[in-house]
Amino acid sequence: MIYLSHFTFPDREREYDFFLGEKRTCYDSFYPFQILSRRNLKMLDFEPVTILYGGNGSGKTTALNVIGETLGLERDTLYNRSNFFESYTGLCSYETMQPIPKGSRIITSDDVFDFMLNLRSLEDYEQLKKVVLARSRTQSKYVRANLMDNVREHSNGESAFLYFSEKIQEEGLYLLDEPENSLSPVRQQELVRFLEDSARFFGCQFVISTHSPFLLSMRGAKIYDLDEDPVDVKRWTQLENVRAYYDFFKKHEGEF
Repeated sequence: MIYLSHFTFPDREREYDFFLGEKRTCYDSFYPFQILSRRNLKMLDFEPVTILYGGNGSGKTTALNVIGETLGLERDTLYNRSNFFESYTGLCSYETMQPIPKGSRIITSDDVFDFMLNLRSLEDYEQLKKVVLARSRTQSKYVRANLMDNVREHSNGESAFLYFSEKIQEEGLYLLDEPENSLSPVRQQELVRFLEDSARFFGCQFVISTHSPFLLSMRGAKIYDLDEDPVDVKRWTQLENVRAYYDFFKKHEGEF
């Protein structure tokens, strides 16, 4: 399902025009201005799964926050909202193919960490398992039943996984900021299957920022490389991070 069709960010010329008309001079940062325009990121076209890839400082998280704020998506934790955030989002535009469903949200690492900190006891954990399991009987039954089959112990990874299963419902737009944090490689692959099935069978659309080769390999994902200038679409096997993993394991192939 595609709800969000494309999203347009202000280019350098529009940013420059804004600065010319800006009277406030006591700020040393105009964030989020001059972040995405550095790599000439002007527009994102979306598929059911769209991935933003790039190193630290490339603007992945900034792009997600700008999109989430412009669309008015739900979120659990605060973020780096500067004095110029509303001015910037006012210069953005977007188009949809379907109305964005109620309950669509942005999910960040801070959301997951706060959830794990607040899950204080085994009783809390067991209660949440019951809620998710009960929901699986009526919503996303195949996906959520498979998820719960894998719950065997109370750990950070299990808690993080439960957070995604609780927040990601049918028919929604979800922005995920580095969801691999707190998940082992095995759990990351389970998350990939969960997200793929949610997109394929249950009407979800995802925009994901990630370094994880497991998430980058998601079937049918459109991947933007924010390290390129200008930002370019690539296959996951072309990305520098993935190539580094590939070269490393090829080097040690004989040890397996």
